[in-house]
Amino acid sequence: MSTKQSPMGTPMSDRIFNLVVYVFVIGVMIVTLYPFLNVLALSFNDSIDSVRGGITIYPREFTLRNYDLIFSFPSLLTGFKISVLRTVIGTIVGLISASMLAYALSRPDFQGRRFVSVYLALTMYVSGGLIPFYFLIKDLHMMNTFAVYIIPGLVSAFNVFIIRSFMDTIPYALQESAKLDGANDFTIYWRIILPMSKPALATIALFLAVGQWNSWFDTYLYNGSNESLTTLQFELMKVLQSTTSGNNADIHNPNLTQVMSTVSPESVKMAITIVVTLPILLVYPFLQRYFVKGMTLGAVKG
Repeated sequence: MSTKQSPMGTPMSDRIFNLVVYVFVIGVMIVTLYPFLNVLALSFNDSIDSVRGGITIYPREFTLRNYDLIFSFPSLLTGFKISVLRTVIGTIVGLISASMLAYALSRPDFQGRRFVSVYLALTMYVSGGLIPFYFLIKDLHMMNTFAVYIIPGLVSAFNVFIIRSFMDTIPYALQESAKLDGANDFTIYWRIILPMSKPALATIALFLAVGQWNSWFDTYLYNGSNESLTTLQFELMKVLQSTTSGNNADIHNPNLTQVMSTVSPESVKMAITIVVTLPILLVYPFLQRYFVKGMTLGAVKG
């Protein structure tokens, strides 16, 4: 029994299936992109005109005033600088720490690898809680310091396991050959293991960067009274909080009242959202080709 084919030579059932898939993918793309394009349009639209509503994916009255007002306040500029600094330093230091520990756990000749792996796994399910952790940070004298952004999250068990699983796929014979040539453990780690682990490292780097960039709660807990260590996300949270409550007065940011009196809170909120989101959107395309490979190959072994 022959299958009915179209004049192009492709079975009709396959053409119908492809059409359904295309329609579904286009629908998902529209649903995904529309909110972002709407936020972008509102951020570039005149704030007075935005109150009327009806803005879709393009601004009705284009203006840069919302962004001019945002970058005219020292607190937001300071928050942007601190967010960039903590993202860069936190990502690099976290990546090096996790990869070094992962390399040690991937070595078959490391006698304590099972104990350390179990100990790390327990930290993923058991924690002391927020209040004990707060007192720990306080006793370590990291309150109102930049170190509180980096040190507490220096090593993540999840990141270590992903990198270690990827390193387990690298033939151990390469390390043995390097040892025969006189290379020490650090040389093997730095010149052989790390270059071959780029997909896993890029994946974890993206996780770390997004986590550091989006974090605001640690600023609220530990550095909320220090304006020189504020973050962009924390400033955005204060804008969202004041907008939701309808109270434009912010005791931590007196200049916010002036902003709300000259532009609509919605326009300020959308503009800050774009500023916060844009850096991650710019970084992701460079890591995207490693992302899927790092996750799939890293999950081959546990």
